[in-house]
Amino acid sequence: MCSVLLRQSIRLFFCLLLAAAAVSARAQVAPAATSRTLSINAGGLGSVFQPDYAGNGIAQTSPNWLYGFGAYADVHFSRWVQIEAEARWLHYNQYLGINENNYLIGPRIPIHDFRGWTPYGKVLFGFGSGSFVNGRAGDIAFGGGVDYRLTRKLTLRVLDLEYQRWSVTPTLWPYGGSAGISYRVY
Repeated sequence: MCSVLLRQSIRLFFCLLLAAAAVSARAQVAPAATSRTLSINAGGLGSVFQPDYAGNGIAQTSPNWLYGFGAYADVHFSRWVQIEAEARWLHYNQYLGINENNYLIGPRIPIHDFRGWTPYGKVLFGFGSGSFVNGRAGDIAFGGGVDYRLTRKLTLRVLDLEYQRWSVTPTLWPYGGSAGISYRVY
């Protein structure tokens, strides 16, 4: 009788121990119901672009690459639903006074997170303006790049490449790259 009671006590003890371990173990760092999915990053970048225009109303490779600065914001609604907005002003190293500005927004798709590295693709829509354009021109940018998370709040935009299509006559296809840094605002 005593040995049966001892065995049942040991079984009860192990069952309680396993139940306590199961309750305290979690599969996520923060419970899904309380974790925040919305985040907003804002940052600045430096850019180098080939404007695809060298004057005289002809779409051709410019002898000078344009340099400039820009600002961008990434809004992450969830892992797969993200929007990027960017503005870029390319006014340095001009050839014949040719410069460009871009104001774009569109979806951003992260490909995979690997130890802080996040490659992504994007398609942005908006408009461009410049010294050679009368008013504004429709602008579509196809691109992608790689971000590296330095800290919980800082992200380095290691490389961001874009190939754009400007709806002007003649159609222009400027392309270039950028690098920068962003801060997680929210």
